[in-house]
Amino acid sequence: MSAPILQVRHLSASIAGQQVVEDVTFEVPSTGITAVLGRNGAGKTSTLRGILGLIPRKGEVLLDGQRIDTQSTHRIVQRGVGYVPEDREVFAGLTVAENLALAERQREPRRAFVDQLFPDLVARREQRAGTLSGGQQQMVSVARALINDNRLLLVDEPTKGLAPKIVTEVADALAEAAKTVPMLLVEQNLDVVRRLADQAVVIAGGRVVHTGGAVEILDDPDLTRRLLGVSAEEHVCGALSDRRESK
Repeated sequence: MSAPILQVRHLSASIAGQQVVEDVTFEVPSTGITAVLGRNGAGKTSTLRGILGLIPRKGEVLLDGQRIDTQSTHRIVQRGVGYVPEDREVFAGLTVAENLALAERQREPRRAFVDQLFPDLVARREQRAGTLSGGQQQMVSVARALINDNRLLLVDEPTKGLAPKIVTEVADALAEAAKTVPMLLVEQNLDVVRRLADQAVVIAGGRVVHTGGAVEILDDPDLTRRLLGVSAEEHVCGALSDRRESK
């Protein structure tokens, strides 16, 4: 069995002096998708931000066996960690092409790969990102991470607020990307988790409370309700009825 690509040991992190992640420990395999699950406010996004050094943190974070917790965020990214933030964070005044160009870190970026995954962006290359729909902006955010050869992807709420059709397109792109790069995925849509994730880490109150196979968790209604506060079936129905295209 190959060594994990990411090891998180006793990670704690804070925002504005308040501790939001406490003693988090888990591993991410070198292949496939590991989902981070939990109720709203559990500390999922803060865990990803702590791994990247976007917020003050303590503990150990190892990428492919080497510690990165002492390094700045841009150094961690340079070492091959791609990041898709929760709120897209595209450069609204720049075109799609300019957003992607700013993300390129290598001599031969994977432009053809990105164009294949997101053909809608090809036709909008010269359009300013701020004029795109919420779903199209999410595609730009994901494309920025995929345009480089990464060793690991950290993806935070990629389907949040998207229409069902766009959710499917984004999930398709992540599934294709996961064939070549492991992924740590924060995702509230349990239907997407069931489709994509191999393993799952459940966080509650800033701590890891369960790890195991993703489908194993979702196939156990009692476990899903106890850990996430809702059954998988209820979550999917609620997500489909409430979701709308973000503007």
